[in-house]
Amino acid sequence: MSDPTYDLIIIGSGPGGYVGAIRASQLGLKTCVIEKDKAGGVCLNVGCIPTKALVERAEIFSSLSELRSMGVKADKSELNYAKVQKKAATASARLSKGVSYLLEKNKVDYIEGAAVKVGPSKVTLDKGTEIAGKHILIATGSSPKNIPGFETDEDRVLSSTGMLSMTELPESLIILGSGAIGIEFAYIMNSFGVKVTVVELLPRILPLEDFEIAGEIEASLSRQGIKFIKGVAARKLEKRENSIDVVLSDEVNTILSAEKVLVAIGRKANTDALDFSQTKISIDNRGFIETGDYYETGEKNIYAIGDILPSPQLAHVASREAEIAVEHIAGKETAKKIDASEIPSAVYCEPQAASFGMKTTPDENENITISRFPFSANGKAKATGHGEGLVKIVSDENGLILGAHIAGRNASEMIHELLLAKKEGITLEKLAEMIHVHPSLSESIMEASKEFLDGAIHI
Repeated sequence: MSDPTYDLIIIGSGPGGYVGAIRASQLGLKTCVIEKDKAGGVCLNVGCIPTKALVERAEIFSSLSELRSMGVKADKSELNYAKVQKKAATASARLSKGVSYLLEKNKVDYIEGAAVKVGPSKVTLDKGTEIAGKHILIATGSSPKNIPGFETDEDRVLSSTGMLSMTELPESLIILGSGAIGIEFAYIMNSFGVKVTVVELLPRILPLEDFEIAGEIEASLSRQGIKFIKGVAARKLEKRENSIDVVLSDEVNTILSAEKVLVAIGRKANTDALDFSQTKISIDNRGFIETGDYYETGEKNIYAIGDILPSPQLAHVASREAEIAVEHIAGKETAKKIDASEIPSAVYCEPQAASFGMKTTPDENENITISRFPFSANGKAKATGHGEGLVKIVSDENGLILGAHIAGRNASEMIHELLLAKKEGITLEKLAEMIHVHPSLSESIMEASKEFLDGAIHI
């Protein structure tokens, strides 16, 4: 057999795949990317990017009441949601073209097709084409989960993908699941005047967030008009002529009716469409691939990253995992697997939620210290009308940060100051001493740090 054509074959061009491909090219590896759909994967095309475009426009639309308070005549009746959706789709299309450009600029071969079989040194496409390579990186991402009896048709029963292609607003919407996807769409739809009900199996919304932050977000969204039903499962779904009924598993089998239903119960790893039988790759019972310190699989020259691993299904996680894997493939000294306590996450509603590291429970552990500062006491937040939420820092007795959680305006931007402090071992005492510009939301981080020292000024 002749030498393989490529040093590295990457399956998937999402935030893991395309970042890995560009890094591989920088390190001198002859690389190709196999993609069955559009460059950029789910995140750029039917995930993070279009959703955030909708969040931004939902916030603008919600601000019309603020304009009215200043005497501006603003009429909401002429809203054309198709134009809103087109804005989001345009943003995605431009970024997808940008990814294609970056791959071409870095001399990465882009191969259109669906990979169906992975061998130790080759990938087979659906049309029978075989591509040979010394190393393979699997970055096939994830897709929305389905519940038996609640299968999506992307017309009346929707996944997040169907929500993003919707050009007309329903009068009412039931959302099953209150994770980040469910909450973001709840905020978007409610802002545009849709009657939204969120059903959550667990006792609280945003179960992956700190309980206190989740409570702040729920309280705010409830005030905005979103209805939450918690601690109950959806038992069955029945389609009527002009509505959909969702029957709950409570004592009286409550029936909720709406024009459409969004199923947002999480995402599953895209591993079931690939044949790994010729390899030593191990897959657990949830469909996740098992990997080592540098994301190598049981087949020494095959690596896997992103949503197909049991790490957080986040775009920025996939990107960093890809860099580590590719650097290891290239023989470069690199970090090992990402420290889970240093992975930031965010929920893009208004107010936002952002966090990393240790969470707390109502029964707080006596071995940790919790420092808080509310935005209601922050000058910038009050002046701009965004006084909801708080900064919450979890630390040890010496002021070393173990985790941080923010509910409030621009939380997704603010969280990184605390993450850097945690990563570099900067104590709360040092953060308290650091001068922050006034007025700024970030002063709340300084004040929370001072609260650890019993020295907060504004509470």
